[in-house]
Amino acid sequence: MSDSVFNGLKYSVLDLATVCQGDSLKDTFARSLQTARFAEAQGYNRYWFSEHHNMESVASAATSVLIGYVAGGTDTIRVGSGGIMLPNHSPLIIAEQFGTLGSLYPDRIDLGLGRAPGTDGLTAMTIRNSPLNIPYDFQKNIEQLQVYFSKDNAHAKVRALPGEGVDIPIWVLGSSTDSAYLAAQMGLPYAFAAHFAPTHMMQAFSIYKEYFRPSDVLDKPYAMACVNIIAADTNEEAAFLATSMYKMFLGIFTNSREPLMPPFDPAGLSDLWTPEQEYGVKHMLSHAFIGDKPTIAKGLKGFIETTGIQEIMTISQIFDQSKKEYSFRLFKEIMTGNI
Repeated sequence: MSDSVFNGLKYSVLDLATVCQGDSLKDTFARSLQTARFAEAQGYNRYWFSEHHNMESVASAATSVLIGYVAGGTDTIRVGSGGIMLPNHSPLIIAEQFGTLGSLYPDRIDLGLGRAPGTDGLTAMTIRNSPLNIPYDFQKNIEQLQVYFSKDNAHAKVRALPGEGVDIPIWVLGSSTDSAYLAAQMGLPYAFAAHFAPTHMMQAFSIYKEYFRPSDVLDKPYAMACVNIIAADTNEEAAFLATSMYKMFLGIFTNSREPLMPPFDPAGLSDLWTPEQEYGVKHMLSHAFIGDKPTIAKGLKGFIETTGIQEIMTISQIFDQSKKEYSFRLFKEIMTGNI
């Protein structure tokens, strides 16, 4: 059985380099490379890492380094950032880093940019060596990056070497409506973080499409949504596997960012959270797709039809590596019409 809504829709992976209980950081990075190789073999389009800091459960702080590690261990899949939190960095340094990556792995590197800190306030101030309330012009800094990547910058006093003349697609990432206006105004592809911030998703996509201005990069809008997907042979098994994800998201409310824990009986969730915490977690995960293939396919069909996206990115917080890869396999089968 196939469904036309999935025809031609690209599918990709977001990885936080999530640390699983009992794993070392080296184990965690090896898991990421193994997962990327599996995704590549399954025909996934891109594999992105997201910049986070000061989190015991997430090891993607040195995002550019991880991108190079995975790009060097794969052959065809696009590898990139989902995203680099640009206020944490000088545009010149990012241009040099991604110019280096793009020179090593031509036509395979993406640069997704966000304006959030990717961490708590104190850590963000430490990274930036400045207060958080200093005005920041996200658009101006993206435009500066574009200048550094341009061949026309060859005679400037400040140049990105490497970086100049390297083709690095830039994406605007967002979890609110501000980023949608910006992506539309700049004519850049837009990715929305529906995997943890679903509230403004539909409004953001509507704004992006309505206000989009064609650019040298795109002649029409290109939107991607990132969602949580946990697929298994049965709804019961998927619900069991999802308990690891629920506990991780609960840590956001309790400020307990411990490594990803093994799954447990879903009945035990009621002992972990208060009604208010349960509501908060399930709201954040309101665009999570958990179940067997028919269940997920039905949910995704409605989601894709409603959003009108051109690409869907999955993050799968599954403790067991083999179960995680199997979930990616099932998702791929859905996306390629084998439902």
